[in-house]
Amino acid sequence: MPVMTFLTTCHFDFGALKQVGPSLKANKVARPFVVTDPGLKAAGLLDRAVEALGVEPAGIYAATPSNPTETAAREAAAQYKAAGADGIVALGGGSSMDMGKAVGLMATHEGPWEKYGGTQRGSKLIGKLPPVIAIPTTAGTGSEVSVGFVLILDNGRKETFVSPNLIPTVAICDPELTLGLPAGLTAATGMDAMTHCIEAILSPVNNPPAEAIGYDGVWRGIGQDMLERAVEDGSDRDARWHVMMSSYEGALAFVKGLGAVHGLSHALGRIKELKLHHGTLNAVILPHSLRMIQSAGAMQEKFVRLRQVMGLRPNGDVADAVMELNAKIGIPASLSAIGVTNDHFGPSAEYAVSDLATASNAIKFGAGEYEKLFAMSL
Repeated sequence: MPVMTFLTTCHFDFGALKQVGPSLKANKVARPFVVTDPGLKAAGLLDRAVEALGVEPAGIYAATPSNPTETAAREAAAQYKAAGADGIVALGGGSSMDMGKAVGLMATHEGPWEKYGGTQRGSKLIGKLPPVIAIPTTAGTGSEVSVGFVLILDNGRKETFVSPNLIPTVAICDPELTLGLPAGLTAATGMDAMTHCIEAILSPVNNPPAEAIGYDGVWRGIGQDMLERAVEDGSDRDARWHVMMSSYEGALAFVKGLGAVHGLSHALGRIKELKLHHGTLNAVILPHSLRMIQSAGAMQEKFVRLRQVMGLRPNGDVADAVMELNAKIGIPASLSAIGVTNDHFGPSAEYAVSDLATASNAIKFGAGEYEKLFAMSL
């Protein structure tokens, strides 16, 4: 039976940042705790957000790592509680927004944190969090409207936590905050959003509204060339608006499930010494996963519709089109180009097979399939 949940209040347009203060007031947050990262602090976006709060923040945690960790989340949650905060403003890309959710969980629940992640049972243990206002400054993860977050636990596992209680109370999507985002980061985060849309579409889980939203996201990002335009010209306001909408839609779509691209990306993303960007990993792996799905003869009707929304000819190859787009926008051509070697697969295989995303892949994926996908992507 499909379970279809679309509950987030979202303020979406240029100038939406002005809605932060009213949103805090409407949710009775008097002492907001701001979670962000060092780059946004240095770029001045933190100052802009604090000014928009309308109240003095109870505290600010600006040390979010590029891949959020249990250690960092515990530190931030301790600061949240010590400050007597009553709500969270998560400002940044997926890392900061995921960190904001993790802080909310740790401030109101008891560890160990493994028990809340990865399984349906863990999801049921996650209760109500403090109000979370999520403000994306990139267009990729969609964490501002998603039901989950990802955290590298102390046991080394990059775990996915999923619950309707993890949906932010309010999302503030202001494309103004993405103007001037570097081309490389625009490309990587944009392909993260495209992967969300495409994997959600191909997932066999039955959720027609989510699937339809995914198609629209692909149409905006790829079919209308908005991602390519945003990479070419960071000040293109129309492109920035549509790419942020694609990101938003990607997260609404993936309530339907993801797939093996995310399974392998999560497994490789946990390797500390590589410090790999999640969106870049997804972009590199995606065309090879698509080729495996096509070769299996699965989801053919969906590939017909994908060709349409991507603007391809009826006999166009979706995997080739994604690979060509990657090349145009500067995505590395392979995993080896970003430092991954054969030695990294063995320790990652079990993580990929057991990742939550693997269960909703378009075709059944086990260790053998992941070995093939890794080899193709390398």
